[in-house]
Amino acid sequence: MLTDTHLETRTLDVNPKFPWEAERVASPRPKLSLIDEMTVQRGTIDDWRTLEALHYKQSGSLPAGSHHFTLKLGDELIGVLVMASPKLLLKERHVVLPKLKPTGQDNKMTNQFRMKWINANMSVVARVVVDTMYRGAGLAYRFTNIASRMEGKRFIEIQSSMSKYNMFAHKAGFQFVKPMRSNMYDVGIKFFRATFASDPADLEAILDEWLEKESIERAAVEAATKDFYYRHSALEKTGKSLGGVGERRVANMSMRDCVHALQQMVLASPLYGIFTNPDVGTKLPDVLPITAFDRQHATERLVV
Repeated sequence: MLTDTHLETRTLDVNPKFPWEAERVASPRPKLSLIDEMTVQRGTIDDWRTLEALHYKQSGSLPAGSHHFTLKLGDELIGVLVMASPKLLLKERHVVLPKLKPTGQDNKMTNQFRMKWINANMSVVARVVVDTMYRGAGLAYRFTNIASRMEGKRFIEIQSSMSKYNMFAHKAGFQFVKPMRSNMYDVGIKFFRATFASDPADLEAILDEWLEKESIERAAVEAATKDFYYRHSALEKTGKSLGGVGERRVANMSMRDCVHALQQMVLASPLYGIFTNPDVGTKLPDVLPITAFDRQHATERLVV
């Protein structure tokens, strides 16, 4: 239940024979009393599977390098955060950390050094989900902040469309850059307009239009869509996707998955935020109370 803090007690002598006490709240701040029993610690993929249906991205796949943190009320799982390996090239990151931006004169050695530095110093918050029963009590931003500290990396990134509407990552201490349109927007819109009559943002309409075509034309459109997506997708040509792995993965995609991935590449403009971990290099306890967030500012060293 919600309780109030900063209570002031006064005795009111309305009737000398029956004095009674009244409590008045000075600068009231609501608090979920159960929060004192909540802890953050590392979890497993099974924890994510337990709550993934409550996340707005109900996808069975997770980014490369995924690992997990849990939010528990006693022994009850009430939240999961997924950390993952960062993308090696990201234009929004280059605004914040311009030294990581390719110069156009890079060679194999500098590219490998950049990759090793990013993997050693950065992680990305890929998913955050809290049980619906406990939403609205300020748990998500506290959870994200504590987990980002426990991750141990120097920088934690987040790319979140939800951050346009829910300020949880801002409250967790992430600093955001101005939203940027995809580099593939113009060429992608041109492809959509030339290939489909439907709105480029309407996945179901595009699939319905595709299914209504004759089998030969349907196969040609699918091949063209997959070819366009692979040729323009940096994601399918980096890291573990090299050596033909990305090309084979795209070839095995369903039309739905391919069009959805193409829409994400062309149309999506999630906010990019970065958290500078003030506790990097500090050994933190394996289990931390979520109330540890309230002991200092979101970007100050943790008071253990």
